[in-house]
Amino acid sequence: MPHSPEEKKKVLARVKRIRGQCDALERALEAGADCNPVLQQIAAIRGAVNGLMSEVMEAHLREEFGQPAQSDAQRATRVAEMSSLIRSYLK
Repeated sequence: MPHSPEEKKKVLARVKRIRGQCDALERALEAGADCNPVLQQIAAIRGAVNGLMSEVMEAHLREEFGQPAQSDAQRATRVAEMSSLIRSYLK
């Protein structure tokens, strides 16, 4: 999770843009829009969500790995957690 006020503001702005894109997609579907614009909107939403995920993941990496681990066990826990996050991101 972004911790600085600037990072938090940026992430929340991204979420609001994604919400707007989803609302526009819903309206297009309700109006019976053609497939091409609908598919383009879905692709845009997917790209926006991927960008959000990337930004939050980068902030998490800086937070977790910016400081040295206090022990080998802590380092192993950090690496296991990050590996799990990356695997879920790549699915």
